[in-house]
Amino acid sequence: MKSGPDREVVQVYPYRSAAPASLWRSLINNARTELTFAGYTNYFLWLEHANFGKLLQRKATAGCRIRFLIGDPEHQVTRDREDEESVPLTLSARIAVTVGELARIRGADNLEARYETGHVSISVFRFDNDMLVTPILARRVGHDSPMMHLRREQPDGMFDRFSEHVEELWSRGCDIWEG
Repeated sequence: MKSGPDREVVQVYPYRSAAPASLWRSLINNARTELTFAGYTNYFLWLEHANFGKLLQRKATAGCRIRFLIGDPEHQVTRDREDEESVPLTLSARIAVTVGELARIRGADNLEARYETGHVSISVFRFDNDMLVTPILARRVGHDSPMMHLRREQPDGMFDRFSEHVEELWSRGCDIWEG
């Protein structure tokens, strides 16, 4: 058993893509009250998890709160990050895929989605008391950046600090379906 400030660190991966798909699926399936996907595009979720939209609908119907916080494809922050990444599949295109997939399940209870531009350099994914955090490195895309698996073990630990960060960004966001 770990003690001290690092006891919330379950596992560290040198790349997000190094984490097994089974970890993501397990965390998503086992979440009962909250799923928060605060990645700038969340694009990879739709590609790497078969029937992801149907799974989210089932979770929402069962009472799980599901939130997506994604980048605003029209914002200068997005364009600047696209220039830095310099990859053919732009952030705007990846965001469009997520928005399109969310549109298919838009009417689901307990599903919310917002645009916000303050998290272009970090992705935070919450599954009840588990969390995956990816600090996005300069000139790297998300799958090529490190990832930490955290589990809430104490008040005001790393888990709570990242949760507060997401809540702050969420409070500043705007509903993607407005306008």
